[in-house]
Amino acid sequence: MPFVYKKMETEEEILGKAYVHWKSWQETYPGLVPTSYLEALTLEKCEGIARRWPDNILVAKEGDRVVGFAGYGTCRDGDLDNAGEIFALYVLGEVQRQGIGTELTRRALDLLADHPVVALWVLDGNEKAIRFYEKTGFRFDGAEQTLQLGEPRTARRMLFAR
Repeated sequence: MPFVYKKMETEEEILGKAYVHWKSWQETYPGLVPTSYLEALTLEKCEGIARRWPDNILVAKEGDRVVGFAGYGTCRDGDLDNAGEIFALYVLGEVQRQGIGTELTRRALDLLADHPVVALWVLDGNEKAIRFYEKTGFRFDGAEQTLQLGEPRTARRMLFAR
């Protein structure tokens, strides 16, 4: 069954996006963030996030089921002028390596085409994501920030320049 890519619109898509967010953290971040943080990131919290920020979300669907999403918009980093940002990119582990992340990234970049640079932040040590972003054309620019994810964790910025 081919995957469908679209802007998130329906209640079912909001709930599906929330599930992908929650499940992806459970699959991706053990060992990178404390177990207590992962346990506190409940499906209900992810549903609240999905409802609070429903705009600028692309979902990937297999039939009626959301299997991935990307969040995008204007970059929040004050040191980058006229930059876009991919805030989130998550694909369920069971459907990874089928081009979903690549297509979501491509579509987000297309929607940010009026920005000469697009940024994203990746957690230090998330080697699978770093390799993916590098294959997609993102490069580290040297910027780092400390995130409080139960304990301090370093995130590094990557840029895609047109």
